[in-house]
Amino acid sequence: MRIFNQSPPSETETKKRILQAAQRLFARSGYDGTTTRDLAAAAGVAEGTLFRHFENKKAILIQVATEGWVEILTDLLTELSEMGSYKAVAQVMRRRMLNIRENSDMMRVCFLEAQFHPDLRDRIQLEVIGKMSDVAEAFFETAMEKGVYRKMNPKIVAQVFLGMFAVAGFSQNTIMEPNASPQQMQEMAEGLADIFLNGVLVKD
Repeated sequence: MRIFNQSPPSETETKKRILQAAQRLFARSGYDGTTTRDLAAAAGVAEGTLFRHFENKKAILIQVATEGWVEILTDLLTELSEMGSYKAVAQVMRRRMLNIRENSDMMRVCFLEAQFHPDLRDRIQLEVIGKMSDVAEAFFETAMEKGVYRKMNPKIVAQVFLGMFAVAGFSQNTIMEPNASPQQMQEMAEGLADIFLNGVLVKD
């Protein structure tokens, strides 16, 4: 019987494994509570291999969070392009809430760690959030030109929407119970969308 030796993982696979392990550990123990030894053990590599791919632990955090924010941006672009109408905001919010269950570790790192590391926050602001704002602003400006939304500053509307988008994406750790049912998430999504589209004042 011939036994075939499994080929060693490629450099790309090893780097991916390190990033996946970092995402899990940073989300659960925090950046400061995670050592490079922890990272290496979780990724199944030697500590020296870790430093062959990344200059230091901060470089790993920056790549994990930056890639996570790029994923958030990609999701947003997809959501906006698939909206059945400019009023289908609840549909976007609900999918964000469902998505958090699959990407909770990534979301936790993106939202929490960026608050404590100015260099990470600056990079994300420069590379990702600015692009998100531009895309959303253009989207709402078009809606205003079509007469769907009333004329306002589209940049402000975009910022309000992105704030709600962030809340919807991170809601299971903020405004909703961790085990919220699909119905509860639907109600929250519809509530956010209603406030965004109609405000809170009684119309005269």
